[in-house]
Amino acid sequence: MDILSNILNVLITIIVFFTIILIHELGHFLTAKAFRMKIYEFSIGMGPRLFSKKTRTTTWSFKLLPIGGAVQLGEDLESDDPNDFRQKPVWQRMIVIVAGAVMNLILGFAVCIVSICADSSIATTRLSEFYDTAVSVQALMPEDEIVEINGMPIWTTTDISYCLQNKAARYDEQQGVAYFDMKVKRNGETVALTVPFAAVTADNRNGYSVTIDFKVWAERKDVFTVVGAAGKMFLTEARLIWISLSDLITGTYGLNDLSGPVGVVSTMASALEQSRLNIMSLSSFLTLVALITINLGIFNLLPIPALDGARFVFLLIEAIRRKPIPAEKEGWVHFIGFAALMILMLIVTFNDIVKLIAPPQ
Repeated sequence: MDILSNILNVLITIIVFFTIILIHELGHFLTAKAFRMKIYEFSIGMGPRLFSKKTRTTTWSFKLLPIGGAVQLGEDLESDDPNDFRQKPVWQRMIVIVAGAVMNLILGFAVCIVSICADSSIATTRLSEFYDTAVSVQALMPEDEIVEINGMPIWTTTDISYCLQNKAARYDEQQGVAYFDMKVKRNGETVALTVPFAAVTADNRNGYSVTIDFKVWAERKDVFTVVGAAGKMFLTEARLIWISLSDLITGTYGLNDLSGPVGVVSTMASALEQSRLNIMSLSSFLTLVALITINLGIFNLLPIPALDGARFVFLLIEAIRRKPIPAEKEGWVHFIGFAALMILMLIVTFNDIVKLIAPPQ
């Protein structure tokens, strides 16, 4: 990858990254405008302002650090202004708070559609043929449709790859075989199977990597199949995000496995370079974009102080008790959460930079 190409890829990636953030903030902005709420500031980025423009009621800002954005509605201010956030009905405030995440999820589904259209075909989960050295043919047959692996429902080929690399029921080191409990549709019936796959010892958390030894059928593209495949892709990406969050909480993954803006931009730039070299890889780049925007939508809905999900919880409490929590107390909760997130972001960003300078061997 030459220097000019590298710079171009990074610039395009940053534009895509900012577009995802902009869509999120537009969700808050447009719904706030619809409810005639006073908007103090619309900003992209965080930290010191690079430049800003003040209109009658709103300051429009572009800030130094490309790690987020904000629509300041005065959520933590007590005011008698009927157009201020806290003076509006709680149901309106709920809609405004979740609108950013909803916009990201809608964008994610739209990108899934584009990704499916950019691919050469729509892959199904129905088997077409096996390679000559296939081990799984001992249990599977052509035309089998994989519907479940180790209890996990299968919607896409991404699900198949994930399960085969992460969810072996058991591993026979002497024979070099990993076994999976599968359910397949065969001749109209659901059949439970124990399926072997050739596995080799590898340096990963499971101690093995599986050889996927079959091919799947491709589906003809039309409006219905594209939308259906995009829906399945969306659900797959969303589920993988939840699985990753669970793995992070349970300690399966640590801080060194997280990526911040620097790591995300680096990964997206590499994927973009592959798509420039091979148009067939464009779908992979778009899949990554969909994953990031869906991840942003889901992450913002988590009940973590300073995130939209926590603000929604405060509004839900207000709706139940018919009395708002004092703005100052709520503000302190979000301030502490924001400070913690910034510390985490600094740690993750430092790790990203270290990985770029000295990538793991």
